[in-house]
Amino acid sequence: MLRFETAGESHGECLVATLTGLPAGIPISVEYLNRQLWRRQQGYGRGGRMKIETDTVHIVAGVRHSETIGSPIAILIANKDWENWTGTLPVEAKDAVPGQGKDVARPRPGHADLAGAMKYGFTESRYILERASARETAARVAVGGFCKSFLQQFGIEILSHVVGVGPVRLSEAAKWDQVTALHGREQVLLGCVDENVEREMKEAVDHAYRTGDTIGGVFEVIAHGVPPGLGSHIAWDSRLDGKLAGAVVSIQAVKGVEIGRADEGSRAYGSGVQDTIHYDRDSSSFRRGSNRAGGLEGGITNGEDVVVRGLLKPISTLRRPLESVDLTSREPALAAYERSDVAVVPAAGVVGEAMVAIVLAQAFLEKFGGDSLRETRRNYDSYLAQIKEF
Repeated sequence: MLRFETAGESHGECLVATLTGLPAGIPISVEYLNRQLWRRQQGYGRGGRMKIETDTVHIVAGVRHSETIGSPIAILIANKDWENWTGTLPVEAKDAVPGQGKDVARPRPGHADLAGAMKYGFTESRYILERASARETAARVAVGGFCKSFLQQFGIEILSHVVGVGPVRLSEAAKWDQVTALHGREQVLLGCVDENVEREMKEAVDHAYRTGDTIGGVFEVIAHGVPPGLGSHIAWDSRLDGKLAGAVVSIQAVKGVEIGRADEGSRAYGSGVQDTIHYDRDSSSFRRGSNRAGGLEGGITNGEDVVVRGLLKPISTLRRPLESVDLTSREPALAAYERSDVAVVPAAGVVGEAMVAIVLAQAFLEKFGGDSLRETRRNYDSYLAQIKEF
């Protein structure tokens, strides 16, 4: 079973991730993994933290001679900002520096500050902020890079693009070749395939910045080349659409998930929503006349692109703070301000790719198994031959 876990605080010494269950023999490129981390740090509207950190992976277990060896993988990602926080977040109390507590006594609306402090019995929210921070997603992106590398061995590619920022929306569905061309760029603005719409998105971010506000949006993750048959209809917790939705909504600030064209379909009649079925005799394969279902029917992949959207609320930390309460005095106060971003939609899309890759890799291994890449490939090829004979 493929599983992962992350650890670490936003301003702690490092982020840690472990990944267990990948077969042996998967080619791993540190350069590729670092490229994924670089992509997470890009996008117009990012804050000062991105100028401090240059994220790179340090693999300490599970990979030798550029291949997985079947054992648990362990990854470290250093926090350069740690040097400014050693007196604030020491492991041992004796190492604390007086006057550097940096307490968060005025919880921020929309963040985990107050709920977390109440849950764990803390008198202020520093420890809650440190773990609830989206800084944690760097570790997820590293894990997702391993899962992408695995899926690529079977022709499955996963990319994202931005559909909306604030009130600005892309009106036409993006084609796969447009999305791949977008990722050929070295400069990341807002990750939209339409440059004219992207300029409007930038204007919306500029407005948020000028007014001390933040802005959310919608990203879309596309998994291309996914075979039919991943996931299952037989139980609620085996349905792949449910697993994908849970994975994407677990990303910080994501408040909603859409599979395919769910919102559009909810406002239409059935005849205009279902994807018609056709058979291509040349390739001996079934295909759909459209992909409004987002590549999933009954919780099972159907051979079309898997399409998942994440609806991202604006970041909770505002330079123009909202009303809150001081946890010590219980008097009205303005919320605390921590260095933050104005817009993170393109970066959230990269995290979305990672989460989709992890879930698809789990489903892939659940179906095809294998302790080595060679064994998994043999099982997969046998399944493809079975489908051709259907």
